[in-house]
Amino acid sequence: MFTLSTRRWLPVALHLRRFTASIPPSPLESLNKEQIIHNKLTERFAPSQLQILDVSGGCGTFFAITIASEAFKGMPMVKQHQLVTRTIKEEIEEIHGLQIKTSIQ
Repeated sequence: MFTLSTRRWLPVALHLRRFTASIPPSPLESLNKEQIIHNKLTERFAPSQLQILDVSGGCGTFFAITIASEAFKGMPMVKQHQLVTRTIKEEIEEIHGLQIKTSIQ
């Protein structure tokens, strides 16, 4: 008779990746997140142009931000992006992707 040993399969079981599924946010939560991001960026940079798009198909996990502000004058692009990400740090923790385009106008 053939029996399976727990010791034999334990190393394999430990290497299996566990998957967890989270419930995606509702479209209303996505709009709320966009509004929060918009308010924070407007307050911090007083932009002449600000566009925030949910490019994840409505689930609120990937945003594209286009912002133009005089506050970026004289700064390299990397520094501009760092300022934007610091401003919306709390919101970034909850999403999977972020695309940022900055300019001076």
